[in-house]
Amino acid sequence: MNSPESEPSAEHVEALPVVAPQLRALRRRAALTLEAAARAAGLSPGHLSRLETGQRQPSLPMLLALARIYGTTVSELLGERVADRDAVVRAAEMEPTRAGGWTYWQAGASGRGMQALRVHVPYGSQGDIVRVHPGEEWLHVLRGRLRLRLGDTTDLLGPGDSAHFDSLTPHRIAAQDADGVELLFVHTLLQSPTATLCLGPTPSETGETP
Repeated sequence: MNSPESEPSAEHVEALPVVAPQLRALRRRAALTLEAAARAAGLSPGHLSRLETGQRQPSLPMLLALARIYGTTVSELLGERVADRDAVVRAAEMEPTRAGGWTYWQAGASGRGMQALRVHVPYGSQGDIVRVHPGEEWLHVLRGRLRLRLGDTTDLLGPGDSAHFDSLTPHRIAAQDADGVELLFVHTLLQSPTATLCLGPTPSETGETP
């Protein structure tokens, strides 16, 4: 099982070359200290510092958490720009990005109030991480089976099944089968640096000390 704080592979580091400087720049733009931002994301200051210097690679859940905290989008964290906010996103223009074992494709324009992704979640990747944050999420299973835990309820979703829920409900996503699961995933973004209710993995889950 991949840990959110596992050492990055060379392939993953190459896939996210601009994340480290963007993380630092956007945190400063949000007027947050390293300690405040780390606390809001459920990380230690030392771990966030390593993300900002490129010594560690953020997982997709970490990117989502930091994007909400900094009042931005994952696209901006990745240094992506869509000049005219085109309404249409062509399949040929969707470049895969890998983070924390997940592979995802931008399925919408950056700078919007919602973010749309196509995501492949491998079996055993991030399945033990419970997330709680402001906003709403909608997901639709394209291929494979998804084990979704919402609060105290666990459901198994197959191709064609969907879920729409308040993200303040503790939730956990995991692939049920060895081939993983492919999803369409839409979530709202709080466009404010004060969105500090977003929690990443707790220190006990990451192995970091507060």
